[in-house]
Amino acid sequence: MEDGTLQALGYCTGTEDDQVRQWDTRADCEVRHILDRVADKWSLLVIALLDRRAMRFSELRRAIDGVSQRMLTVTLRHLERDGIVTRTVYPVVPPRVDYELTPLGVSLHEVIKSLVTWTEEHQREIAAAHAAYDSRAAAERELVSPLPG
Repeated sequence: MEDGTLQALGYCTGTEDDQVRQWDTRADCEVRHILDRVADKWSLLVIALLDRRAMRFSELRRAIDGVSQRMLTVTLRHLERDGIVTRTVYPVVPPRVDYELTPLGVSLHEVIKSLVTWTEEHQREIAAAHAAYDSRAAAERELVSPLPG
């Protein structure tokens, strides 16, 4: 392989060294695509709910405030395709479909729990940073456009 040539589309190593770029910003990076799918708000909520038990579509929809039927369907399909969720169809009338986390999904849930724990531990600091930023921004706006006198 020529120097500086990528091995395959989405292969995320740099040409200057052989270190994997964990936060690659290139549009063709597969890591970026996976993060985009599993870290969106609907996926995170579905993964959190399915950690407790298998659930039916209607249960998930009732439990997730604000999600549309279409968005939940798309989210579940993506999670199933990525191997995070498994879908089991039971041959009954009306059809019954259960969703549950795969072992890969359970391991992802552990990572998500760490992020939630970090957020809970630092929410006051973040709120203080918001307030400080908002005060600075308001002061800067006043300097730029003083009140008419």
